[in-house]
Amino acid sequence: MDNFYELATRPSAANRSAAGPHIAFPEIVPTAAHPETPGTLLSAHGVEKSYRKGKHVVPVLLGVDFEIAAGEFVAIVGQSGSGKSTLLHLLGTLDAPDCGEIQFEGGRIDNLPTSSRDLLRNQYFGMIFQFYHLLPELSALENVLIPSMIAEGAFRYWRNRRQHRERAEHLLELVGLSHRLKHKPRELSGGEMQRAAIARALIAEPQVLLADEPTGNLDSKTGEGIMEILRTLNADQNLTIVMVTHDAAIASQADRIVRLAEGRVQAA
Repeated sequence: MDNFYELATRPSAANRSAAGPHIAFPEIVPTAAHPETPGTLLSAHGVEKSYRKGKHVVPVLLGVDFEIAAGEFVAIVGQSGSGKSTLLHLLGTLDAPDCGEIQFEGGRIDNLPTSSRDLLRNQYFGMIFQFYHLLPELSALENVLIPSMIAEGAFRYWRNRRQHRERAEHLLELVGLSHRLKHKPRELSGGEMQRAAIARALIAEPQVLLADEPTGNLDSKTGEGIMEILRTLNADQNLTIVMVTHDAAIASQADRIVRLAEGRVQAA
């Protein structure tokens, strides 16, 4: 896959050809404001975030700094309300920090235009959540294909549909769902729905997988099966994984644990 900044700074016609007809790109250059350790893929620098509840401001993150190396498996832990999911959403550009920066491949991403953030989430970041977010009217195979449909648009997707279908079937086989291609979410167990969500997150061959409580709705045995898939992806494909979890046993299976406390990363 192309470097995000190489793709973002190509002439506009080449951008449309490479990334589909619906994405517009700004001129982006890596920032020198926060030099990173060599090998860093994704990072947060001085990140602050608060939410309003009526007249009250509720601070959540109060200056978070940490880096994630390419190929690393990181677990983010902390008490309920510590900002674990908020931080993950900021890393994935689903939300923006009040202060500070999020960087990917050495360039700032939290302030990008909507179209460029859409590109990141569609082609560079895979995301899985506690509640799966599968479309109920579509089969498991069709749910996995959605990111490809969005990325290419109707005409280009139709032209390449066989290639996309073969990849989606391969991913569903990889997560143990080759026998459930045509089943809709209501016909799947919780573990099977999460496996389908993982396959969907991998369809674009992302560089980073962001997982928000991926085992939170599952029993321990099913959750261990999901963790086995994630560990295999990390080990065999060198996929960078950032996972939020409240479960210490799940967190212990990551390469490194980042603990949030009082709005900051707690010293190891």
